This record gives sequence, structure tokens and C-alpha cells, in this order.
Amino acid sequence: MIPLDPLPNLIDQVYGRILEAISDRTLQPGQRIRQNELADKLGVSRQPVSHALHLLHRQGLVAESGRRGFEVTQLDPARIRQLYEVRGAIDALAARLAAMRAASDAAGRARLEVALAAGRRIDRKTPLAELIVLDVDFHRAIYQLAGNPVIEETIAPQWPHMRRSMATVLSELDYRDSAWAEHADIAAHILAGDAKAAERAALAHAQTAGRMTEERLRATDEAAA
Repeated sequence: MIPLDPLPNLIDQVYGRILEAISDRTLQPGQRIRQNELADKLGVSRQPVSHALHLLHRQGLVAESGRRGFEVTQLDPARIRQLYEVRGAIDALAARLAAMRAASDAAGRARLEVALAAGRRIDRKTPLAELIVLDVDFHRAIYQLAGNPVIEETIAPQWPHMRRSMATVLSELDYRDSAWAEHADIAAHILAGDAKAAERAALAHAQTAGRMTEERLRATDEAAA
């Protein structure tokens, strides 16, 4: 991990860097986090690391381990399925609303087109962390085009967990292309103003991702048992 600049929002920076490491599996599920070691890697004192870890603990991304220690929590397949069930409903709504507004929101259309183009430039060497960021950016572009801020406010607390689940399937090279093909299909319907087709495509995409993630996690748990 790259050392951070000592800016006023240092705790937020440390939180973001640890979250990224958890999401892209630099810090593996079950791995113990040593605060001194992490502080040294990030080039900061222990205090912002401690604050960031307590924030992550409240979100369920790390758990207490031993005396004043933490470890990365395991992903629960059932919990991930539940998250995707909710996300499917939210994404379907967002896609429908975005399609209804696409003709009247030039800036929103442009953001979606840029996000789609960025994602379609990925290749087999694209780092997992970058893949996750591009995926999130695409869906956020849809949420913004939808014109309902409550959508993004509702899903925002779940993004840290969704980022972790994304890594489960985006680490597979074959799924990267199919995921962005599905994104392109969603975007095409939105930009064409076809609300019903956009809604169906967004729901199907979330359902596919949720099913694949749950299957991969259960297979991993069975292999480790």
C-alpha cells in the first residue's frame, strides 16, 4: 500500500486505503490486522489507523481479535444473497427512472457514457481494485441519472460490502467481459429511453451477480471445510 500524505482528512484516507485492501483481497478474510505494521506501511501514526479500524468494525468489515486487535471478517453467502436481493430492486428502479430522464439530462447521459466507455477498456491485466472502482462508477452514474438522491443514499452504506462481493466474481477473467456486456445492455436501454427494458436488464444483472457470488462463496467454504 502507498504511503499517504498527512492531510486533515487523514482518518478518511486511512479508512479508504484499508477498505480498498479488504475489497481487493490485499487483506484476506480472516487475516489479522496489526495496527503498528499497517501504520508503518501507510506512513502514519497508529491513531488514524485505530480510528479507521473502529469505523470498519462498526460496518462489520473487521471483527475484534485478541487483545485490542482486529481481523478481516469472512463473507457470509446468505448475507450477500440478501444484499443482492435488495440491490436488484434498487438498481431496477434506478434504471427505470434513468431511462425516463435520459432525454432531458445531457450531463447525466454523458456521465453514463463515460463510465461505460471506461469499463469497456478493461483487459485481462486490469487490477482488481480498478475493476471494482469502474463497476461502482457505472452504477453510480445510473443512480445520478435517475434523479432521486434517496437511491444513492440508501445503497451507500452497503457499498463497502458490495465491493467485497464484487471481487469474488470480478477476479474471474471470463466474468469481466460478460459483466460489461450486461452493463452495455443496461446503458443502451437507458439511453434509448426504454424504461421497462432498462428495468429488466438491471434486475437481471443484479440477480446474476448475486447468484454467482453466493455460489463462489459457498464453494470456497466447502473447499475449506
